[in-house]
Formats: sequence, structure tokens, C-alpha cells
Amino acid sequence: MKPTLKRIAILGSTGSIGQQTLDIVRANTDKLQVEVLTAQNNADLLIEQALAFEPNAVVVGEEKYAYVKEALQKHDIKVYTGADALCQVVQMETVDMVLAAIVGFAGLRSTIAAIEAGKSIALANKETLVVAGELVTSLAKEKGVNIYPVDSEHSAIFQCLAGEFHNKIEKIYLTASGGPFRGKDSKFLSTVTKADALKHPNWSMGAKITIDSATMMNKGLEIIEAGWLFGLKPEQIDVIIHPQSIIHSLVQFQDGSLKAQMGLPDMKLPIQYALFYPQRVASSFKRFDFAAYPSLTFEKADTATFPSISLAYEAMRKGGNMPCILNAANEIAVSSFLNDEIGFIEIPKLVEHCMNKVSHITKPTLQQYIDSDAEARKVAQSLTKKKIHS
Repeated sequence: MKPTLKRIAILGSTGSIGQQTLDIVRANTDKLQVEVLTAQNNADLLIEQALAFEPNAVVVGEEKYAYVKEALQKHDIKVYTGADALCQVVQMETVDMVLAAIVGFAGLRSTIAAIEAGKSIALANKETLVVAGELVTSLAKEKGVNIYPVDSEHSAIFQCLAGEFHNKIEKIYLTASGGPFRGKDSKFLSTVTKADALKHPNWSMGAKITIDSATMMNKGLEIIEAGWLFGLKPEQIDVIIHPQSIIHSLVQFQDGSLKAQMGLPDMKLPIQYALFYPQRVASSFKRFDFAAYPSLTFEKADTATFPSISLAYEAMRKGGNMPCILNAANEIAVSSFLNDEIGFIEIPKLVEHCMNKVSHITKPTLQQYIDSDAEARKVAQSLTKKKIHS
């Protein structure tokens, strides 16, 4: 009997995670089938992917819609555009799992739509839980939907918990490479250029997440995400700098025992684990060589030089829409830095200003999350124009 193919929708297929997911599909055509591909602007790559994988449908940004539609008109591939279409395609009966890899707040609505339709979620978009964790996790529980983390750190925690879900977690340790500026001081950071910040020592990622890694905001967002994924309080989550990026995170149980998940820094492993859970499918990924890593080192995170981690803890403790404000402000700050409008050290300053200015709502609705996101972006953009100096 021929095995049933798992049909997946890849939201953000032209990004780093999306492309690596398609590599996994290529290696597992007997197990996976691409049903939906989506992209915002990278029309040429989306067309190339669509021709190679022949999905049922693709969704692209409005500016590229006519171009993509014309390119695919001779093929049996439906072409849609817009946020509403994105929410509709993930609810198609022919979709079994949604890999959510759209960067930032933009990924929230489609993920919620997929959960409402009862689809399993492989979550690479950490902002979904940062922005609206309470809403998303409660909806997933109501609909009986499993959320499988794709972030390497959260996948590591998830893997460490296999067979341990009945045991109480005392604490988790999220590891961080420290980014390109580990060990540097504020004076050095004041001179950092965009080119400097985009050189990550261990991981190949998109521009936004690479800058987040450099400011350590990426780890801050992961703290908040971990809280929702694993039901943890802020004091149960710690960050440890591990420059080699071999131990991807650790779980400490109430008896004091620690479990760690190790491996070479390769996002394909957590992606594949999420796609096939609970199975571990054979792969040709490069194997870890102990001789190549005779020493694994650990350091305490420098939250004075990299205040983004402290800002994330503050947002998590305040709860409500505060993580949403943090995320929106950070997206504008990173974009402004990449556009040479503000300096590197101004990124966390701008985020902190927004957290102090935008109204805090304790129990927001989805619409209030959307409104808070818009307000925080507006405040952040006005602050960018004023060039923060404090």
C-alpha cells in the first residue's frame, strides 16, 4: 500500500526557512507534498519553486500578482494575492500542515486562520507567539491543534521533553551564540555598521533575524515564545551564551537533572523534526564530529551592553499587549537601522521608548493586538525621525 503523503503549505517559501523546507521536501518526495507556496516580493523565486513543486496554489504580494499569474497561466496552479487569500488557502481541505515562516507580525493572521481550521502548525514565526501568545495558545488548545516549534532553541527544548511531558520543568536554558559582537562594549557598538551586524558567526539567516541576533533581541523574543510554548514563568527561563552553537538549549527538571539537545548549527534538523514528529526520519545532514569541537564554552549574557533581553523580560512580566508593542517597535527599529536611519545602539533605545509611550492593555482582543501593533509602529516611526539620543 502506497504511504499517504503529508500535504504542506509553506508560508514564506522564498525566505531562508522556506527554502530549507523545500530542500527537505526534495529529499522526501515519498512522504511530503507541497500544496501551497507563498511569498511577498520575490516573484522570480516563487515562480521557480512553483514550477518545480507544482503546488495547488500560490499567494504573492499585490505588486507581483500579475507577473506571477502570467508566468504560471499555462500550469495547473492557482494564483492569489492579499492577506485574505493567505488566510483562505491555509484552510483548504487539501492542507495537512502549515509551516509558518512569514517574518514578523505579518504572519499572525494566517497562523490563526490555520489553527481555526484545525491544521497542525510548524512554527518558525516566533513573533506569532510573542505578539499574541495567549490568544494563539488558547485557540490551539480549543481546536486540538499541535504547534511544533521550528526555532532551533525551542525545537531543542521540545526534543528534550520527549518522554518527559509528565515531569515538571524547573528551568530551561536558551543558548545564544552571542552574535557578531559578543564581548564588545557600548563604545564599540556605537560604531557598528550594517555590514558588520549582518555577519553572523554561525547561522545563515535573513537580514531581520540576523540583526535581532546581533542586538540579542532574537533571544528576547525567544524568551517570550518559550513561555507560551512550554507554560513557563519568566524566572524559569534563562539565557546562556554558548559561542559554538552546538548545544541548542537545555531543560532542567525538578530533581536537578539537565537534558541538552546537541548538533551542528543547521536549521534543516529542527524543520524536519517538526514536519515528521514523532518520527525521526533519516537524513544526509552533516554529522557532528567531537574532535572538531574539543571545547564547548558558556558565558553569562551581558544584559547591560545588550539591553534587549531585559526589555523582553519586562514585556513578558507586564503581559497583555506589551510583547506586541516590543515586537512592533523592534521591527521598525531594525528596518530603520537597515535603511541607515538610526545607529545600531539606538535600536533597543527606540524599543524602550515605545514600551513607555504606547498604552498597556492587560487582556487584549485580536483587534486590540492589531491596533497596538499599528500604534507602536507609528510611535516608533515618529521617534526614528527625531533621531533618539539619550
